[in-house]
Amino acid sequence: MANKAALFNYILRLADTNLVLGHRLSEWSGHAPYLEEDIALTNIALDLIGQANSLLIYAAKVEGKGRTEDDLAYMRNEREYYNSLLSEQPNGDFAQTIVRQFLSDNFDVLLYESLSKSTDETLAALAAKGLKEATYHLRHSRAWVERLGDGTEESHNRTQNALNQLWRFTADMFAMNPDDKDLVKAGIATDLEKMQPTWLKNVEQIFVKANLTIPANAWQQSGSREAKHSELLGFLLAEMQHLHRTYPEAKW
Repeated sequence: MANKAALFNYILRLADTNLVLGHRLSEWSGHAPYLEEDIALTNIALDLIGQANSLLIYAAKVEGKGRTEDDLAYMRNEREYYNSLLSEQPNGDFAQTIVRQFLSDNFDVLLYESLSKSTDETLAALAAKGLKEATYHLRHSRAWVERLGDGTEESHNRTQNALNQLWRFTADMFAMNPDDKDLVKAGIATDLEKMQPTWLKNVEQIFVKANLTIPANAWQQSGSREAKHSELLGFLLAEMQHLHRTYPEAKW
């Protein structure tokens, strides 16, 4: 059986990324370019938060210390969160939100395809459900990347600028530690290092169609595997966790 602590941390990282990205997208509610897109972004946010909820329930069960999914979501500080650096980046303008989502969606589709074959039956089932949602998310963000990148001069420039700003956080999504590799050997986790070339090929194909160029600067920022984040995450969690921490016993 896989190391319980390693499995707990692995599930937690999956959940944290979805929770943080879902919260970021929820910030668009009532502010998207038009009503239909407002609903689309809100629905994607709900999907991601729903996936995070299911993963946190499983993480709490694996940990076995009596904590609930709410405890894990609301009672940890930023140095206890393991979400990808990309997911915590601010929404910026609509182009930046779409590029961030497109990079994440491509990753999620490949990840869930792999995890749906995991030897951990619960993780496999959660991944199979997540794959259906991630496929829709990717279809949505891919269409927007093509539309914005190959659109007006203004939309193209904004989308290229977004790609230039966000590309530095992409390698962090594929970082692995020794515990991850042990889980891969056990058939539980996905080998992200092997997955990365396929992800890169997929995003490059769409960027070519959208007349967008991946930045030549190879410098990448990482640290999420060690719970090292920018100051952005602290502000996000302060907002997200405020109500629960203020009224921890509140019942709806």
